[in-house]
Amino acid sequence: MATAEKSGEIAINMSETKASTKGKAPLLNSSKAFAVVEPPNRGAKRGIAIADFFLRLCALGAALGAAISMGTADQLLPFTTQFLQFEAQYDDFDAFRYFVISLAMVTGYLLLSLPFSIVCIMRPLATAPRLFLVIFDSIMGGVTIAAGSAAAAIVYVAHTGNPNTNWLPICQQYGDYCQSASGAVIGSLIAGAVLFFIVILSAFALKRS
Repeated sequence: MATAEKSGEIAINMSETKASTKGKAPLLNSSKAFAVVEPPNRGAKRGIAIADFFLRLCALGAALGAAISMGTADQLLPFTTQFLQFEAQYDDFDAFRYFVISLAMVTGYLLLSLPFSIVCIMRPLATAPRLFLVIFDSIMGGVTIAAGSAAAAIVYVAHTGNPNTNWLPICQQYGDYCQSASGAVIGSLIAGAVLFFIVILSAFALKRS
């Protein structure tokens, strides 16, 4: 009787030991699976996406300010008569007209790109929206730099003139007009530089994937 009870107790203890060991095995497997699924660079990509969003807002403000400053550049000299007017406007130069159209287009693109930047923040591992932004950011950055460079050439001649062609500097008379145009050129170059920095950040994020 004592032997039977002891054997029964031993059998019960062995069954409990097997059950306990069986219950511990899935916990180890689940922890290993969780460690494999968790991506190591998710936080870095999210940080890059947040920086991309704020830099995009800065480029949007610079491009919008440059377009408004150039589009509103207008000055009428005080000694204008009824039959003769001395007025300078942005559309007097083709380079300035191209500048306003290009910067307005870049501003519209940056505004429409904000939802894609938000998607990159919410889904930092997604590559399709980031690749889309890299391509069009590069194009718009080139357009911005080209427009700013063309306008900068006209502003330089307006400030200094050209003695070889007898072009007189007009900024001595049209000071406010030249100041608005110069500010617009600086804003466009800042917007272009920020766009290319955004492209570098996006390319770095794509490389880490």
